[in-house]
This record gives sequence, structure tokens and C-alpha cells, in this order.
Amino acid sequence: MSVINPNLKIEHSKIEPVVDEVERRLPIAQLFTLGLQHVLVMYAGAVAVPLVIGGSLGLPKEQIAFLISSDLFCCGVVTLLQCLGIGRFAGIRLPVIMSVTFAAVTPMLAIGADPSIGLTGIFGATIASGIIATLLVPVIGRLMPLFPTVVTGVVITSIGISIMQVGIDWAAGGKGNPDYGSPIYIGTSLLVLVFILLVTRFAKGFLCNISVLLGILFGFAIAFMMGKVSFAGLGNAAWFAPIKPFAFGWPTFEPVSIITLTVIMLITFIESMGMFLALGDIVGRPAKQQDIIRGLRVDGIGTVIGGLFNSFPHTSFSQNVGLVSVTGVSSRWVCVMSGGILIVFGLIPKMALIVASIPQFVLGGAGIVMFGMVLATGIRILSRANYSTNRYNLYIVAISLGIGMIPTVSHDFFSQLPAAIQPLLHSGILLATVCAVSLNLYFNGYHPDNEIDDTEVKKITLAKAIKEKTV
Repeated sequence: MSVINPNLKIEHSKIEPVVDEVERRLPIAQLFTLGLQHVLVMYAGAVAVPLVIGGSLGLPKEQIAFLISSDLFCCGVVTLLQCLGIGRFAGIRLPVIMSVTFAAVTPMLAIGADPSIGLTGIFGATIASGIIATLLVPVIGRLMPLFPTVVTGVVITSIGISIMQVGIDWAAGGKGNPDYGSPIYIGTSLLVLVFILLVTRFAKGFLCNISVLLGILFGFAIAFMMGKVSFAGLGNAAWFAPIKPFAFGWPTFEPVSIITLTVIMLITFIESMGMFLALGDIVGRPAKQQDIIRGLRVDGIGTVIGGLFNSFPHTSFSQNVGLVSVTGVSSRWVCVMSGGILIVFGLIPKMALIVASIPQFVLGGAGIVMFGMVLATGIRILSRANYSTNRYNLYIVAISLGIGMIPTVSHDFFSQLPAAIQPLLHSGILLATVCAVSLNLYFNGYHPDNEIDDTEVKKITLAKAIKEKTV
């Protein structure tokens, strides 16, 4: 008869549940700091579009300021929609920051320059194109089989190459700056870059995660001591100003303008698809077809919201994808906080103006780090492609990236072509994407059901080789 020892302690091994980093909820102080970091990164790009549109159309300073506030407010609302989602209908629920797209600037200037259309025509075309694009999202979402590993890698790499130009321009003082390339600007950007690298190397935990924010604050302090920071207009800015829809009048719906912006929206959809694929890879949650569709729906809905509240077409911001890669913080709740901060900035013009006073050359050093990380992500994905048994993939990568770099390397390359297609040709991301998709179809064919990964390809190839030898 066996006797059981009552004093015997049996310890059961505890299985720690796997935490989804995208869903991790950080302490409120960390959320605010990390969220503010995202806002500072995208702020210059967000306010650039209303500044360009308002300035080119000759709007008074007060109206330009209102366009900026409206833009920030809409960016915040649309970011919340993307990160929180609307059931299974919309929202990719990844750490995404939404902002106005630069791709629409040129056609919007052409629309606004027409005296019979003007600014209300821009808003009307924005609303209509957003509605049309939202309806077309399911069709766009079915294009996922056209993006195997080699194509995805090309798209993301081209995104990194394209936005790296933004970081370089920031480091030199920003486009249009009469002192562009000043040693003071470049030197300060370099100091910010070195500071970020030092924090990344020696800091631990939370401080390491906010290295970009600390670098921007460090650069801002240097710029302030050099007298390069201007708070002009801060005293006249209001503490609170609500955002009213149709503040510039009832929108004008002109067919040609609507068609033009709809084409631009379809272009931004392709770019957004690349962003989502890149972000999914970075955070360890690969974006599936339904995820892409939900994310693109927010692009369309956000564009409609932008038109209603005196803003412009919206898309996911690639700059912030680089920041997620740098910090390693994948929580979507950080970007939810960013959305809240943007709404507050939009409603409080004085706060918005303070953030807007950060010189672009301060952001330059941070931009090189962040945008370089997007480029590195693309290269990492390209390394997974099969080159050993499929030599065609080398041609796809080489030619697609070469064509995608044309707008970056030579601004006048397409200058002699018709003006109507200029917006299409000025996007290196679009050129690289179209080229990569076309070449992949030409060399590798279309496989809608399932994409065989590189490991499987190698197994099949090896099996064939063994079979041939045994025969």
C-alpha cells in the first residue's frame, strides 16, 4: 500500500500568456509621452499642406491658421477611427497616424486657382472623392495577391527612399528656406542624430523608447539658444476655437475636380497598402486582406471627414511607421493618445502654434533615423525573397527600385510630359509599385489562391533536383 506524503509540495509550471504588443496598454504617463513623440514627428508634414494651399491661394493669415487647426483636428479624429476601428467595417487597429496626403497638393492647387471653383471646389472634390474611394475599397483590397514578398519589399523600400528625401530636406532647413543647407542647420541636425544614438545605446527602458522625442527637445533647446525659434503670433492666438464644418461656405462639386482627386485617392490607396504591409511586419502582426480593406476604408472615410471640416484628403503617414520601428513600441493605444493630442491641438490654436515653432532642421536628425528604419525594413523583407532559384526576382527589384528613384533623383525627368499625368509620375512609390507588380506578373505569373514562400520554393526545387538525379 502506497502512502502519500501530505507534506509533499507539487509546483505546477505557470504558462505565461502571450501578450499581443499591439494591444498592450501602457501607463497613462508613458502613453502621453510616446503619443506626443508621434505628434511631433508628423506635425511639420501635417501643417505643410494647409500652409501651401492657403499661401498659394492668397488667403489671409487668420484663414490659414484656421485651415491648420481644422487639419490637426481632422487628423486626430481619423487617427482615432483607424486605431480604434468601427466594428468589422473600418480601422486596421495598428499603431497608425493619419494625416493629409502630399500627393493631392498639386491637383488641389489647380482646382483652387480656378476662380469659378476656388477653395470650396477643393472641399467638394475632397468629399466626393472620399465617398467614391470608400465604395471602391473592396476592389482595391482584392489586389493583395499581387503583392508577394518581392513586390512588398520593393514597395516598402521605395517608401523609405522617397521619405528619406523629406528627412534630408529637414536637416538642411526645409524646402523654400533661403538659408537652405546652412552649416548651422546641418550641424544641429547632426547633433540631434548623435544625441538620439547616445540615448538609444546607453538609456534603458522607457527613456530608450522616447529617444526621438528627447532628441527633438535637445535640438529645440539648441535652436532656442541660437535664436532660431520664433513664437510670432503666439500672443494673438486663441486658447480655444471650435472647428465648424463648411466654415468657408457650401462645397462646390465640379466633375473634373472630383475625378482628379479620386485618381489621387486610388494612388494613395496603393501607398497606404504598402504602409500597412510594412507596419504589420514591424509589429509582428502581418496585415491580411480584410485588415487592408478596413484600413483603406478609414482613408476614404477620413477624406470625407476632411472635406466636411475644411481639410483635405487623408492617408496613413509613413514617417510614423519609421518611429514605431525605432522605438519598438507597437501598442496602438499610443497612437490613440496621439489622436487625442491632435484634437486638442486643433481646438487650442495657442498650443498648436507652440509645436509649430519647432524648426525643421531640428527634426532633420530624427527624420534620418526614422525614415532610414523604414528603408531598412524594406531591405529586410527583400532579403526573404528567393534569388537563388529564381533569378527573375533580381530583375524585379533592380528595375523597380531604379524607376521608383526617378522622381527623387531627377525632378525634371517627366517635365515634358502632359501636365494631366504629372501627379502620377511624381510619386516614386507609385512608379515602383506599378513596375514591381507588372514585372512580377510577367516573370512569375499570378497566384491568387496562395503564395508559396521562399522556404517552400527551396523544398520543391530540392525535391525536383533529387528526383531528376534518381531518374
